[in-house]
Amino acid sequence: MKKHDKPELRENRKELRQSLTSAEAFLWKHLQNKNLEGRKFRRQHSIVNYIVDFYCASEKLIIELDGQGHLNPTAEEKDQKRDNYLEGLGFTVLRFENKMVFDNLSSVLQGITDNFRK
Repeated sequence: MKKHDKPELRENRKELRQSLTSAEAFLWKHLQNKNLEGRKFRRQHSIVNYIVDFYCASEKLIIELDGQGHLNPTAEEKDQKRDNYLEGLGFTVLRFENKMVFDNLSSVLQGITDNFRK
């Protein structure tokens, strides 16, 4: 079974890349072009049937940014199931609120680098 970049999700990934949230666009500036400790990140990358906000293959690291739509019990439960499934496949999933990306970028970047294999 193909885990990454399923062709049937290609159009959806492309649309998501073209309409990043302001928090995603802001964080992407710090992740793109191997800006963060030389690690290559992809944005709106598909893994199995999920499209994740950011993915670093060398670290098996997924970064999700959560806006208001994620801050309710139903969405939180859905996110937890998704995270558990992806973690069961061997990925590390980090979640940050959009507000944190703007208000405390340095701690977001530190949280990401803390999960790099040294």
